[in-house]
Amino acid sequence: MLSLLGLPYERVDVDLLKGEQKQPAFRAKNPLGQVPVIEDGDITLADSNAILTYLALRYDASGQWLPREPLAAAEVQRWFSLAVGQLARGPGQLRLAALLNAPVDRAQAERLAADLLSLLEGRLRDHAFLVGDRPTLADLAHYAYTAVAPEGGISLEPYPALRRWHARIEALPGFIPMHRTPAPAGAQPRAS
Repeated sequence: MLSLLGLPYERVDVDLLKGEQKQPAFRAKNPLGQVPVIEDGDITLADSNAILTYLALRYDASGQWLPREPLAAAEVQRWFSLAVGQLARGPGQLRLAALLNAPVDRAQAERLAADLLSLLEGRLRDHAFLVGDRPTLADLAHYAYTAVAPEGGISLEPYPALRRWHARIEALPGFIPMHRTPAPAGAQPRAS
């Protein structure tokens, strides 16, 4: 979001595999020990959707990223809720489990992933973006989880509209690709 808004920033990597997010210095910024966290002057803010909302309201005078019109703003919020709920527990959980070699109810996570990816596919079949005719925070929130689904073993091949939407997001001026983590040795993407 920072680069899409043309804002200068310093990126600080936190090594999750080494548990840096659980260290006292990081927990002083976010007591939950979770990433991301942003510091903007005297403000320290955690939670990806809270950060996106803050940046849009503070730095996007156009209102593109978080529309000011009530129905459009409510639609962005509805998609936010899906991103942090079911989408995070589907593809997000599978990716995290693969990265950390953690146990996960794979069947349940795959069902959630299939349901949500199918929902997104249906929406994006007839719409360029999730809300309105321009990208919003809803698109960024969902992109963050869906683009890395293959890292959790979820194939995006059955979702051509979703893949075209990824390409539209990635073509935005100022877009910086997400860091990709190779799938663990022997892991095979599975179709949902």
